[in-house]
Amino acid sequence: MTATMEIDELFRLALLEDVGSGDATTLSIIPPGLESSAVVFGREPFILSGSKPFRRIFELLDPEIRIECPFPDGDRIEPNVAVFRIEGRVRTLLTGERTALNFAQRLSGIATLTRKMSQAVAGTGCQLLDTRKTTPLWRSLEKEAVRHGGGRNHRFGLSDGILIKDNHIAAAGSIKEAVHRARERAPHTLRIEIEVESIGQLDEAIAAGADIVLLDNFTLDMLREAVAIGKGRVVLEASGGVSLETVRAIAETGVDFVSCGALTHSARAIDLTMEFSV
Repeated sequence: MTATMEIDELFRLALLEDVGSGDATTLSIIPPGLESSAVVFGREPFILSGSKPFRRIFELLDPEIRIECPFPDGDRIEPNVAVFRIEGRVRTLLTGERTALNFAQRLSGIATLTRKMSQAVAGTGCQLLDTRKTTPLWRSLEKEAVRHGGGRNHRFGLSDGILIKDNHIAAAGSIKEAVHRARERAPHTLRIEIEVESIGQLDEAIAAGADIVLLDNFTLDMLREAVAIGKGRVVLEASGGVSLETVRAIAETGVDFVSCGALTHSARAIDLTMEFSV
């Protein structure tokens, strides 16, 4: 199954969830041949993401629908500016409205929060990363929205990167043993990242030969100390307690990356609305 087929299946399931056996209200009120046009706009400034899902939802309902979006994903859109123009059967417009807006609102919310946080770390040399804390089955869409906002993606899933966490260390017996096993068995193309919770563990991770060290819930003073010890020896990533209010101070400690689960699990959906005339 191709990626396109998989994402289409997500859209079909989303439509099935909302529409079920049919849009009872629309089918009872709107004649089948009636056509109209509609526009979608935001009630607040936002960074656009989700234009492809928005379009695809309507296309799955009716291949003859006509949708225009004059802006590329990643553009800043001002309030009350038409971001989508739709023409076609009124039944299609009404039936697909909520599902299509749900995708665009959520993904634009992620892109908007990411843009704010990316701007907050600008000039520090630190880069903003997402995490795997995503909505189940939405990961490719949400990580794309992070890129639209100016952030970068951490590993997509468990198969494309090694990240040794506290429970891995506990199961292996030590940081040294966990890194040794990973180095011995993993493909040479994968870098080895390990999560640590103290300066002592950072020293162990460096001695064990880790490529990247994730500094989990370090205070600002601890981050500065970690940078003094590890800068130039390992790549340093900070995580935990990252928000729009704290990310600048974290980046200014000198870490290479800061990863933030809130980009995808806590972004507020953008207030979008669709209005049309018959």
